[in-house]
Amino acid sequence: MIKASVPSRICLFGEHQDYLGLEVIAAAIDLRFTASVTSREDNLLRIKIRDRALSGLLEVNPGLYQEYQLDLSRPQVYEGPRDYFRSVVNVLTRAGYSLKGADVVLDSEIPIGKGMCSSTAMVMALMAGLAAYAGKALEPMELARFGWQAEVAEFGEPGGMMDHYAGALGGILHLDFSDGVRVEKMPDVLKEDIILFDSMQEKDTLAVLRSAKTPSVEGLKVLGAYGVHSVRDLAENPALERKIGMLPEEMARRVRANVDNYRLQRMAYRMLMSGESSGRQLGGLLNRHQTNLREGLGISTQKIDHILEMALAKGAYGGKINGSGGGGCVYCYAPKEKSEDILKAAAENGIPAKRLLITDGVRIEIK
Repeated sequence: MIKASVPSRICLFGEHQDYLGLEVIAAAIDLRFTASVTSREDNLLRIKIRDRALSGLLEVNPGLYQEYQLDLSRPQVYEGPRDYFRSVVNVLTRAGYSLKGADVVLDSEIPIGKGMCSSTAMVMALMAGLAAYAGKALEPMELARFGWQAEVAEFGEPGGMMDHYAGALGGILHLDFSDGVRVEKMPDVLKEDIILFDSMQEKDTLAVLRSAKTPSVEGLKVLGAYGVHSVRDLAENPALERKIGMLPEEMARRVRANVDNYRLQRMAYRMLMSGESSGRQLGGLLNRHQTNLREGLGISTQKIDHILEMALAKGAYGGKINGSGGGGCVYCYAPKEKSEDILKAAAENGIPAKRLLITDGVRIEIK
């Protein structure tokens, strides 16, 4: 049996910036999606997955699997959007992999539909497991590229590449999307606790991405007449930044939020690389980031705001939405001595919560 697993991630700084060609700081966390692959004698790929039974952060529903079957002797024709099992097969086949029949069991610690990149981790765990089963394991950078192709490009969807690189490579990463992808491993200098909360609110990731992305992209196109090529130009040139006021209010609000989030990301990068940031400083940047996500991009909710207010009242330094927003999960950065108080308050309010650890990327085990 081959077992492949890929972690979830949190976005520390740069939320909604990867698809704008900007930098992101992300960290892989110890919630993983696992694909267990065993051999078959025919050309069938039989996949069992617990799917929506994994809708909560702390839920465990053993045995509740849905089953899917693909005939690998036939071309894989998509039956609808996000037909990920077939897209994984197609991407690997085009890359020269000769896939064989297999039984695959997909299990996860990552809540589905909560902004925790469960789809990305699933796609890449399945891809990593099938590639290893076919006799040639994918290198992490290659896995990230292929995973993005299978999840995003195959279906023309508006997603970035942060999740794929964070899951494949692990640790804390600085990802620069300004010219292709440049990856820099960062030191793990986070000395305090990261606590993840499940708002238990369903989210429409594609709708949220479009509402945040489209006005920003259109606003940048309008400002292109003045020599603006990216948010970076606005953040580094006060004269150009003043041109934002010429945009319609919705566009202007989102562009301003992205400009400030870019500046926050650069500040956080310098702090983390120097190792000189305090928990309070980092928390302050997270709070400012969250304000931009809530008031600028409009992707927070009352429930998420309440969770963060609760965490701050119990001693957290700061926190923010994790992922595209509109529901899903949120996290805080808190002194270790305050973590139990925060977890207790969450439990008393019926909010699932879990302390997280930074972890490594894709794992392949052969048993």
